[in-house]
Amino acid sequence: MPQLSLFRVTLFYGPEPADDDPPRVTCVFNVKKRSWKGGVQIAVDVSAAQVSRLQQALHIDAWIAEWLAAVPEEDRPSYERRGHDLFVQEICSMKLALALELDMKQDNSALSVDTLVEELDRQVEAASERIKSNILTELDLPQ
Repeated sequence: MPQLSLFRVTLFYGPEPADDDPPRVTCVFNVKKRSWKGGVQIAVDVSAAQVSRLQQALHIDAWIAEWLAAVPEEDRPSYERRGHDLFVQEICSMKLALALELDMKQDNSALSVDTLVEELDRQVEAASERIKSNILTELDLPQ
């Protein structure tokens, strides 16, 4: 029998862009560990440069455009924006999962832009097909 996840994670909001130097995006998650009395909020920051680099590595823009060929032209811009947001949410979620493996404390906290950068790059590239499948599911496009 598979072990139940120790954490229940839900997206609270995001991605929200921040025009800091360097630019970044933030997703905030509610996280509850089974042994905790209550949940916490964890903000996950990813640099815009890392998002762009991963987007290029997985050819996300071309991939989304290919899937949207069957969508009416007037609906494509909203699907493209939503697809990009979903991609960023996937990246943030994966970064949070990496941090949770390191056993986070029961405190509201933030994962900075420079935390787990290389690990996240490897994880996202290794999970590219799952990420794309999740995006298609959320966009309600046939796979």
